[in-house]
Amino acid sequence: MMWYGGWGWGGWLLMALFMVLIWAILIVGLVALVRYLAGTRHQQQPGPPTSGDGGGQDRGAENLLAERFARGEIEEDEYRRRLGLLREHR
Repeated sequence: MMWYGGWGWGGWLLMALFMVLIWAILIVGLVALVRYLAGTRHQQQPGPPTSGDGGGQDRGAENLLAERFARGEIEEDEYRRRLGLLREHR
């Protein structure tokens, strides 16, 4: 019936703006999803990389013990006793 009536150029402009808006929302959503998924994978990796023989875990424990000693949480004799125990069980 009225093929060329109605909204005229305003309708075409409005459709174009909505199309740009829809594409922008889709792209922003996809980027946010990829960043979220990449961030969760990155956070799942525990601590510093360790060597295959388990020595990395011992070094991590010794470093933690040294940090506690440096902060004054434990005394020198306690530090030496625990360090000796850690090195015995390697």
